Amino acid sequence: MKRHTIAVLVNDQPGVLQRVSGLFGRRGFNIESITVGTSEEAGLSRMVIVTTGDDNTLEQVTKQLYKLIDVIKVVDLSANPMVARELALIKVSAEPAVRPEIMGVVETFRAAIVDIGTHTMMVQVVGDTEKIDAMVELMKPYGIRELSRTGVTAMTRGNAK
Repeated sequence: MKRHTIAVLVNDQPGVLQRVSGLFGRRGFNIESITVGTSEEAGLSRMVIVTTGDDNTLEQVTKQLYKLIDVIKVVDLSANPMVARELALIKVSAEPAVRPEIMGVVETFRAAIVDIGTHTMMVQVVGDTEKIDAMVELMKPYGIRELSRTGVTAMTRGNAK
């Protein structure tokens, strides 16, 4: 099983996200991550979907997506060099005695403390999925109170469009 990152350019219409995610569910394809936002063209949105499967699975997904009326373009980003990023906010228990220790981990990961409460700290970390996973693992011993992740967003490197 290979991990695929797919960019889908769609009309910015109500219900498009539901139709795209429903297609994956009906076909038995799992969505690991999905992000949606405006694109460089007015009236179009870009979805970045991470899924797993072999090349045949990816081909089937692509064909099915093109059958949806609001889908304009489907690109397998993982077929080319790409930049992929995710953001996570991690709220951890942080009594004053352990805060310097937590700050050391945050500094090592080039993350940031974005909020400090009387008994908690909130860490913001940006990077690839593996970096986020590693940061979450290192924060677990302190006691993760809340965790929110954005999902992957990605683009191909260089001049490719």
